[in-house]
Amino acid sequence: MATTSNKPQRSLQEIEDIVLRRILSVSLADSSDPRIFYLEMTAAEILSEGKDLKLTRDLIERVLIDRLSVQSPNAEPPFNYLLGCYRRAVDELKKIANMKDKNVKSELELSIKQVKKLSVSYCRIHLGNPDLFGGDSSVVRKSGNSNVSPVLPLIFAMVDGFNSGGIQPPPPGFIEEFFREGDFDSLDPILKGLYEDLRGNVLKVSVLGNFQQPLRALLFLVSFNVGAKSLVSHKWWIPTGAYVNGRVIEMTSILGPFFHISAWPDNTIFKSEPDVGQQCFSDATNRRPADLLSSFTTIKTLVNNLYDGLAEVLLCLLKNGDTRESVLQYLAEVINRNATRAHIQVDPLSCASSGMFINLSAVMLKLSEPFLDANLSKRNKIDPNYVFHNNRLDLRGLTALLASSGEITQWLNTPGKTDISAQSNDVENRLVQSQEATSSGRSGEKSKYSFICECFFMTARVLNLGLLKAFSDFKHLVQEISRCEDMLSTFKALQEQTPSQQLQQDIDRLEKDIELYSQEKLCYEAQILRDGALIQRALSFYRLMLVWLVSLVGGFKMPLPSTCPKEFASMPEHFVEDAMELIIFASRIPKALDGVLLDDFMNFIIMFMASPTYIRNPYLRAKMVEVLNCWMPRRSGSSATASLFEGHQLSLEYLVRNLLKLYVDIELTGSHTQVPSHRDIWRKIAKEEEKGVYLNFLNFLINDSIYLLDESLSKILELKGLEAEMSNTTEWERRPAQERQERTRLFQSQENIIRIDMKLANEDLSMLTFTSKQITAPFLLPEMVDRVASMLNYFLLQLVGPQRKSLTLKDPEKYEFRPKQLLEQIVCIYVHLARGDNENIFPAAISKDGRSYNEQLFTAAVDVLRRIGEDGRVIQEFIELGTKARVAASEAMDAEAALGEIPDEFLDPIQCTLMKDPVILPSSRITVDRPVIQRHLLSDNTDPFNRSHLTVDMLIPNTELKARIKEFVRSQELKKHGEDFSLQRAKDTIQTTTEEMLID
Repeated sequence: MATTSNKPQRSLQEIEDIVLRRILSVSLADSSDPRIFYLEMTAAEILSEGKDLKLTRDLIERVLIDRLSVQSPNAEPPFNYLLGCYRRAVDELKKIANMKDKNVKSELELSIKQVKKLSVSYCRIHLGNPDLFGGDSSVVRKSGNSNVSPVLPLIFAMVDGFNSGGIQPPPPGFIEEFFREGDFDSLDPILKGLYEDLRGNVLKVSVLGNFQQPLRALLFLVSFNVGAKSLVSHKWWIPTGAYVNGRVIEMTSILGPFFHISAWPDNTIFKSEPDVGQQCFSDATNRRPADLLSSFTTIKTLVNNLYDGLAEVLLCLLKNGDTRESVLQYLAEVINRNATRAHIQVDPLSCASSGMFINLSAVMLKLSEPFLDANLSKRNKIDPNYVFHNNRLDLRGLTALLASSGEITQWLNTPGKTDISAQSNDVENRLVQSQEATSSGRSGEKSKYSFICECFFMTARVLNLGLLKAFSDFKHLVQEISRCEDMLSTFKALQEQTPSQQLQQDIDRLEKDIELYSQEKLCYEAQILRDGALIQRALSFYRLMLVWLVSLVGGFKMPLPSTCPKEFASMPEHFVEDAMELIIFASRIPKALDGVLLDDFMNFIIMFMASPTYIRNPYLRAKMVEVLNCWMPRRSGSSATASLFEGHQLSLEYLVRNLLKLYVDIELTGSHTQVPSHRDIWRKIAKEEEKGVYLNFLNFLINDSIYLLDESLSKILELKGLEAEMSNTTEWERRPAQERQERTRLFQSQENIIRIDMKLANEDLSMLTFTSKQITAPFLLPEMVDRVASMLNYFLLQLVGPQRKSLTLKDPEKYEFRPKQLLEQIVCIYVHLARGDNENIFPAAISKDGRSYNEQLFTAAVDVLRRIGEDGRVIQEFIELGTKARVAASEAMDAEAALGEIPDEFLDPIQCTLMKDPVILPSSRITVDRPVIQRHLLSDNTDPFNRSHLTVDMLIPNTELKARIKEFVRSQELKKHGEDFSLQRAKDTIQTTTEEMLID
């Protein structure tokens, strides 16, 4: 009878030993398998304790520690070993998944899970204390204080879902368990090192670089509560120190380099690679449209991936109650430290890059999306008191829509006051009020606002410093390209006429500049102009802005309340200006307005464009008309705007009326064609403030006019000198290349300065021409008349004097230099003042100007005026004024001769002229002539001899000296009269004697 031998069944202890040996790659008995490490010392200790040499659950941690403590060149590094244990444990769990013996399966699962738990735990211990197990070549010291963690490539491989840089993805659950199960103290140093490594991975990386992997890793880490808390507690979350500015935060904070990633060039030491302009848009004029379109599409896709990732990171942190406050503080710090980005000129080393703020603009708009629904149903959560009382955003330097800083301070100190006082309707007060407003009342106790409220105001500030600033920069860039192209055409024309090596070098340089500018322009276009979704989100935000502002005054209804609520009056002016700028910019982009609800924009414009008691700045209200101009059907080409002028109720009822009101309002601010009623107000103010505000206004206007025209004319001479240098090709080519480049840059700079200064000078002279016609009295005051006459004489000398031909330019209109118009305006001012000169003091003031006056200038000016067809009446009056000035000059010479040598005590110490109304300065006790010191005080309220404070009412009349001067003048005149009488008698005697001799 045959017998069968049954295979002996292994006990649970035997199975457990086998499984644990495979997982831990160790043995308590000598093994021939090189993958198994023999723990000889551990085995001896176990035997001495009377135990079997089999691995059990109770021995796992002991064996694991002994294995990690092994110092051998053949031993696997601790982290790699522990990761391998976890991976093998996962594999073993899969193997026993279908085991029939449930009891054995359950026991084995407990042991295997214990291995997994301990593997992860000792990974954390090891990474937090790399030297604990004798060091690890997989953990490298960096900067002495941060570890390049071997966890990072595992995270990269995990978020990518495939092998990353030759690194196999971690076993399922390892990374999650690593971060989820550990306590904050053990994980914090590991996480901080990871954040530093991630920051380093994207530092100076452009949108074409590898930013998506680090960004996904960052999002993964902050998804853990411990990861989020560790990030916001990092010393580089918000960098501190005396040298922190906007750029420092961008480049040194953990999140800053992620926000720096962009398609925009950062032409500083922080330039990113790969160069987007060079790689996508080099030699763009010769590339196929399909290639450019492909580049645009690629960049748009990448930047939107960036926006989405950054928004997810911030949203994850904001949803976490432990980190929300830190995120808001970070955003506020970025905004406050970059406030000067709103300036025309921005220091790139003290402010964050445009790329960062465009990214931040897009991200803030994404965070705002939940409250940008069509009905704007959550706008009531936006609290206007945030402007007064928030402790986060620094809004103090922002100009308000209407309120002055004094009014806001008064409201904060006067509970219950909600409206602007009736004085807001008083034109006189409005002319002298400060236009600066503070919009943040920082109370000692921190105010609490909803996230929607915080997000709303932060988004408004970010858009002002980011997206809206980018629109302005783009416009300037286009202008610069146009300027370079004009200069290139000029140089090429010169090269064809008189070829030279230097001109060719200049042409090459300009072509290189134009290429770089064009690349930059296309980068702008790729990231902004072609991103319709970004533009439309911004339009949705500003629709909310305008609707919310209108809710502060009672909603969309006309007419407006007679008094403006303080909440509306105190809002930053740029809230409205940015909305208008965005609409204007978007109106020029095809299809950008399609689907946008524009009715609320139209309602706002109609309500406020003619309301100076709600929006003070007339140029802001004029910008609203510019929006309407963009929307005119013949201009916009968009169906979205057509109905705004036809079926819109407020438009039909108020548009024309308010346009006319706005026109009149703008006329009041400076045009010379005002309607009579406003001329009357102007005259009233000038009369009441003849020696106050209005006189100061005239003084500063004259100062500005002198400075601007003088600067312009001197720059023209410099420009002609530079032109002469460059046209002398022989000498020009001998100069070093760097010097030629510097001189060319100077030439371009001088052109810009002349253009700007001449534009402003023309406006100032137009204002002087207008106001001298309407109100002459202040010009003829003793303290003002000499200054005015000297200014006019100087300008006349420049325009018709011997040097006038040196001001000839090839294209004067390019620089807004119109000498004929300037001469006409100056002559008109002469004539206007002569008409109002009832006391005949103006001719004397003209003739006593020793620097510029010459009677021949009047003759030369008349010749030019006749040639250009000036009004005959004006010419005749100007001739008569010249005759009066000539007579006054002769009389002045006679008077000076009659006075003889004047005692020093009678002379004004500033002008060295005979004093007529001497006054004593209270501080220095020096006596000066009243008109002289009054003229000084118009610009400077200090004693010129010791800089102490001084005002007109502090002057002390020196009556005793005044009487002595009068006596001196009288005696000199009598003496002169007596000498003249004696001389005449002698002449008469001689004549009589001669006649008698002839008769005899």
